[in-house]
Parts: sequence; C-alpha cells; structure tokens
Amino acid sequence: MYDVTGFQRDLLYIIAGGDEPHGLAIKDELEDYYETEISAGRLYPNLDTLVEKGLVEKGHKDRRTNFYSVTRRGQREIDARADWEAEYVDHPISVNA
Repeated sequence: MYDVTGFQRDLLYIIAGGDEPHGLAIKDELEDYYETEISAGRLYPNLDTLVEKGLVEKGHKDRRTNFYSVTRRGQREIDARADWEAEYVDHPISVNA
C-alpha cells in the first residue's frame, strides 16, 4: 500500500467496510471523517486510480450509479497494512465515559 496516498487508503478502507458502496455514499463517509466537503473532482479520479491499481473493482448498479468493491489484492494490502501498523502501534480499547 506504499504507492497510494492517505486519501486513497481512506477510500479503500471505506469501500472495504461497506456493502458495495456507491460514490455518493463514499463521499458522505469521507466528509464525515474529514469534516469538510469532498469534491467530485477529487473523489472520482482517486477511485479510478484504485481501480487502475487493481485494489478496487467498479461495477454498475444502473446507468447512472457505480458501486465499488475491494478486490482480493486490495484486501491483502489492507491486511498487510494492519499487520505493519500492529508492529508499531498498540491499539488499546478505549472506553468513553
């Protein structure tokens, strides 16, 4: 996952956590996380890059709506990233009181 940006990694994580989300659902999740508006001009080229890299597949729900799903390679990259992070960062369970 060394050759994707942090934004693209976040896209990949959102797609992996969804049930074949469409572009606007992904955009909404990102806007909630980043607390700022994400333009289509930023979103869709980055989604296309993930498709080109073989990390994500793009399908069609209808003539106007695409959906996205993580490929096996994409899932392997997510798993490898989680393993790498675990070597350096202890993720204790946090409890909000």
